[in-house]
Amino acid sequence: MRADLHCHTTISDGSLGISDVIQQAVRNEVDYLAITDHDTLASLARSAVLGKRYGVNIVPAVELSSYDSKRGRKAHILCYMPEKPDRLEGLCYRTTEYRKNRGKSMAFKVMKKFPITLENIMKYASSSKAIYRCHIMHALMEYGYTTELYGNLYDEIFNPKDGLCKEEVSSEEKDYPEVSFVIELIHAARGVAVLAHPKVYDSFDLLVELAQNKKIDGVEVWHRSIDDSGEKKLLEISKEYDIITTGGSDFHGYYNHYPVQIGSRLTPQNSLDRILNFNNT
Repeated sequence: MRADLHCHTTISDGSLGISDVIQQAVRNEVDYLAITDHDTLASLARSAVLGKRYGVNIVPAVELSSYDSKRGRKAHILCYMPEKPDRLEGLCYRTTEYRKNRGKSMAFKVMKKFPITLENIMKYASSSKAIYRCHIMHALMEYGYTTELYGNLYDEIFNPKDGLCKEEVSSEEKDYPEVSFVIELIHAARGVAVLAHPKVYDSFDLLVELAQNKKIDGVEVWHRSIDDSGEKKLLEISKEYDIITTGGSDFHGYYNHYPVQIGSRLTPQNSLDRILNFNNT
């Protein structure tokens, strides 16, 4: 079985809708798919219906934003198979509202410098729960201010040190709840808590701390950001503490920083089985 347990749709910061993502999973021979949109459970019901229609097993999931205050870094936690997802709704709502307000603030700053309208931006953000940077960049591309999403203009606007929107970017993590609180809520929802892409936010020390204290259930090992040495390190940690090892493409479609396809990173069968049967053991 081929299982991609990390991808995004237009509900957060992906460029393809749920139906298109699932159909692409079929084309790429993915049998199990987790749609992990940021801080929202909005895809759960529709993805389950469409998964049955197209013959893909949908693993209920969400990617939750958090803050590791001890190290001053963001951390993303993937939640799989929450049996009581309503217990995550409040957390998702608060984080999404913070992101929505921050996105509007960034959009208005960009609009003052570049003669585009909020309607231009919302054309790309209309399906999302918030305005993301990729939506702003897409609008700027459409009107000829740049030919690439993640290039010099992106840095000019979103660099946390001297970018046009430096205040919003640099204060982003302050809107996020503490990582331990997020994990506690996931477990209260009877979900599986997996630390996403440790390389992205340099979360190796956090992983060890969480694993030692038996707070985390797994770690995303197979991700585009990791190299061979990092993969080896994560496998050693997971073996020492007997935590689940997962993999996923982290697909965003057009909004990826690099080319990536659904099914390009996969979760092993034994790890998938542990997730699917987590609350039965």
